[in-house]
Amino acid sequence: MDIKQAIQAHSGQPLTHQLLLSLLKDYKRPNEKIHTLLNQGVLQSIKKGLYVIGPEVKAKKPETFLLANHIFGPSYISLDAALAYHGLIPERVYEVSSITVKASRNFKTPLGLFSYIRLPLPYYAFGLQQVKLAEEQFALVASPEKALTDKVITTSGIILRSIKEARDYLLENLRIDETDLKNLNTKTMLTWLPDAPKKDSLSMIVKTINGL
Repeated sequence: MDIKQAIQAHSGQPLTHQLLLSLLKDYKRPNEKIHTLLNQGVLQSIKKGLYVIGPEVKAKKPETFLLANHIFGPSYISLDAALAYHGLIPERVYEVSSITVKASRNFKTPLGLFSYIRLPLPYYAFGLQQVKLAEEQFALVASPEKALTDKVITTSGIILRSIKEARDYLLENLRIDETDLKNLNTKTMLTWLPDAPKKDSLSMIVKTINGL
């Protein structure tokens, strides 16, 4: 198997520098070979130490959610990206947004924009799901409930003091359908409040959804 075929065999996953070194173990100067493969379009650089297959390899690239988990971690997909994935908001999302326990970061890559916003433990760890994106491709994604609470917490200037404000935010600002809101598990959301930022606003969100 030549190196192009070896890389193609891993096409559905992000390719770390360590993995490439293992595939190139028979080369005296593997880093020079990686540089050559980049120039040839066999590899495409996402950030330092992380690659995907390039345009010269006819195979499926990793899904953007899977890539987001690898670009900066620990992290999980949330906010507008997760809300859209779960069908809660109608807008098409062009940036993959994630939550992390590290400092907030943004990455501009050939495959799109990836943003990461810091939220603290233990709240960070609540409401996460491993979802199947494609064959042998999985990503860590916020549940619909967690994506919504993350959105409230991380949106600057959003302080919900009344049911009317919360209702307007959910139905007019985010444009979430009432039926979808009624399907959210508010009992689970309540268990997160003691450890969550913006407790009062989240409490008002839960109260509003329960009153629909």
